[in-house]
Amino acid sequence: MNNDSKKTLRIFGWASFLNDFGSDIIFPLWPIFLTSVMGANMEILGFIDGLGDAVVSISQAISGYIADKTRKRKIFVWVGYIFAGISRIGYALAPTWHFIIPFRILDRAGKMRGAPRDAIIADISTDENRGRNFGYVRTMDNLGAVCGVLFTIFFFSRLGYQNLFLIAGIPSLIGAFLVFRSIKEHVGSDRKIFKGITFKDFHRDLKLYLLLSTIFALSSFSYSFLLVYAQQFGFAVVALPVLYLLYSAIASLVSLPFGKLADKIHRKPVLILSFVFWLLACGVFIYFHNFVGIVIAFILYGLHLGAIDPVQRALVSELAVPELRASTLGSFQMTVGLAALPASLIAGVLWDKVSIAAPFYFSALLTVVAILILLFVREKKNA
Repeated sequence: MNNDSKKTLRIFGWASFLNDFGSDIIFPLWPIFLTSVMGANMEILGFIDGLGDAVVSISQAISGYIADKTRKRKIFVWVGYIFAGISRIGYALAPTWHFIIPFRILDRAGKMRGAPRDAIIADISTDENRGRNFGYVRTMDNLGAVCGVLFTIFFFSRLGYQNLFLIAGIPSLIGAFLVFRSIKEHVGSDRKIFKGITFKDFHRDLKLYLLLSTIFALSSFSYSFLLVYAQQFGFAVVALPVLYLLYSAIASLVSLPFGKLADKIHRKPVLILSFVFWLLACGVFIYFHNFVGIVIAFILYGLHLGAIDPVQRALVSELAVPELRASTLGSFQMTVGLAALPASLIAGVLWDKVSIAAPFYFSALLTVVAILILLFVREKKNA
């Protein structure tokens, strides 16, 4: 990597750190804030979290398409961080859960930065370091999350929900300024683009990977359920940020090593390992309702997140046509993310209508199906 590429990667890393620092001041308290303070039940919690994930997907697809069409990607990154900062002010001022919804949409629309940013990272990388580079950015994401959770642990009792949420908007605005000021836009001469949001350029292996990822996304409900689950089995509200910190710290520590491992032994084995971690977590949540069991389950969840995120992005970017990476990443993330709305909603219904363990049984079944399909995906290397 040349110096400009290294600088770009470094700025993206620090912007990601700042944004996740702000967001993870909120996230450990989010499910309890909605259910205990704002009066939402588990179905409403699942709907709001699922809606947010669906907005993430749509916004990334649109931004990815426009970024490839105009060959301008940076604007989506810094504007996305501004959206995130503004939304947190809205959370602080909302009187009931109904008023949370538009700010949740704005917050998640800020994720439009994802596909264009990932396309830039893929473009400045090679096959030998792409997994490592995605792993680095993910590590900075998770490190910011760890610092945000620590901030919440130390200051929640002094500041309360409203003041914490107001403070949480500041780091994202700083990240927006960093990207706006420091990232140079490199406009290519190739004008080949997607003619809309389409999957016609997805070949067999990318379509198979899209299918299995969508199936897994249907099983991958919001982390909010895990925190409420822990509360149901004896963890106090003040202890929930510690559990959130636990899995965030583990994800931060293992993202880069898993990215490097995927560069050495290819992507599929690490992806399968990530699915196995989640299967084990589901099993522990189902059968071990005690302090040790819940802690182990959150450790496994952190390992799952640390393994899947950088490797998934690297594989999709390599299966894509190089000139269409932002569009492909956006279309891929749109489809997978749209499955998150029914995923969290289904989990909420199963939780309220069947049993607290039902969402985990459902998730484990679909995860096994995803693993079986992954066995038939052939990896492809692009320059």
